Amino acid sequence: MSFKLDRVIPWGRCLDEYIKMFGLTATELDLAILDCAGGPASFNAEMTQQGNKVISCDPVYQFTAAEIGDRIQATYQTVLDGVKATLDDFVWTDIKSPEHLGEVRMGAMQKFLVDFPSGVQDGRYITAELPVLPFPDCKFDLALCSHFLFTYSHLLSEEFHLNSILEMSRIAREVRIFPLLQSFSSEVSDRLSPTVKELEARGFFVEIKEVAYEFQKGGNKMLKISRKN
Repeated sequence: MSFKLDRVIPWGRCLDEYIKMFGLTATELDLAILDCAGGPASFNAEMTQQGNKVISCDPVYQFTAAEIGDRIQATYQTVLDGVKATLDDFVWTDIKSPEHLGEVRMGAMQKFLVDFPSGVQDGRYITAELPVLPFPDCKFDLALCSHFLFTYSHLLSEEFHLNSILEMSRIAREVRIFPLLQSFSSEVSDRLSPTVKELEARGFFVEIKEVAYEFQKGGNKMLKISRKN
């Protein structure tokens, strides 16, 4: 089945959010990083401006900036209306209101759209999707995956989660996934526990780590996966 843009709800996050979501240190920002299922985040654009190196991959990158931009405009208000209907599910601290959320997200997505054409030419945005990625073994130091695995547990099987993490672990020394909640709720994904157990059985070191970021209530933990030495 071909990937269809009209089934996507683009929603991008910025560099500051990535730093907090994944507990990234200043030293780690200098590493070779893969932003997996990156969507219209401005992480790549902002990191590139700072002289850091990031490759982002997502099936949405097969479309043009104009097409992605049109889809952002078509779905933006729907997302905000959904947030307004579930205000109590979120922590309104760093982000003050649904309107502020819209400003932050749209700002990130606009930075992405401006950067996207040159980023494609530079090989920084790659059309690819889990659980099979077109990168050689050990190409990256870190693979980051935001708001995809575990978030869409209702759509993605346990097998998909495991195979996706194994694939990211093939190409990166360490994998970090955020958040661990499912379906934009306050419930921990039911895929988490069996996936962790299987990874540990296969010889991986797995850690659930609290981070300095919480927008969804209870969504302040990431999963770190690495091979045991």
